Amino acid sequence: MERLKLARRGISKVMSTSLLSWTLLTGGAILGMTSTLPAMAQEPILRTITVTGQGSEAIATSIAQVDLGVEVQARTAAEAQREVARRATAVVNLLQARGVQKLQTTGIRLNPQYNYDRGQAELVGYIGTNTVSFRMPNDQVGTLLDDAVTAGATQIQNVSFVAEEDAIAAARQIALQEATRDAQEQASAVLLSLNLGPQEVVSIQVNGAAPPIPMPLAARGQLANAEADFKTPVVGGEQTVEASVTLQIRY
Repeated sequence: MERLKLARRGISKVMSTSLLSWTLLTGGAILGMTSTLPAMAQEPILRTITVTGQGSEAIATSIAQVDLGVEVQARTAAEAQREVARRATAVVNLLQARGVQKLQTTGIRLNPQYNYDRGQAELVGYIGTNTVSFRMPNDQVGTLLDDAVTAGATQIQNVSFVAEEDAIAAARQIALQEATRDAQEQASAVLLSLNLGPQEVVSIQVNGAAPPIPMPLAARGQLANAEADFKTPVVGGEQTVEASVTLQIRY
């Protein structure tokens, strides 16, 4: 009986010791967590201003992109196709002899032509077309267009102007630099009005430096009756490369 009492006392002592140890451990953990809260709350808030700058650079165009074609009306499909092929061959031979760049056929069509009278469709013939596109220097395209009409071209569908790739790449760099300076100046102006000053750039986003859109020349339409005594003037003009840069600046 005495042994049983001693055993119970030993178990109670062990349980009391374990409970005390657990209390000390959890209490220490709670104290440790509590001590870190002030440090977290004391971290400074990052103050930033975000601005977007714009830049552009004008460059002279030097290359003409031309779309021209042959259109023929004939009584039968075979006649229309044969005449289109004859004229288109003459035009392509001329273009190749002049050394144009990126010459390619862009369309071949043969369509019936109807005359509608009192709700009745009467087949009156066929219209055949053959169109090509090419590139060449601005200062040569005017004379070539006149010669192409003489060779058999009846349509100039589009003439647009672009700059050389090297010139576009150089203009893109200048536009990006201008956009960056513009963003910095905007940030400085705002912060100065608030008696603040910029410290460092924390993020940079280049939104793009778009290549120039080809500038079109007014459409000339049908040129079958163009007079040979006049030369077609062609002026390429300028294009603008644009860029946008966004900066996030700490103050």
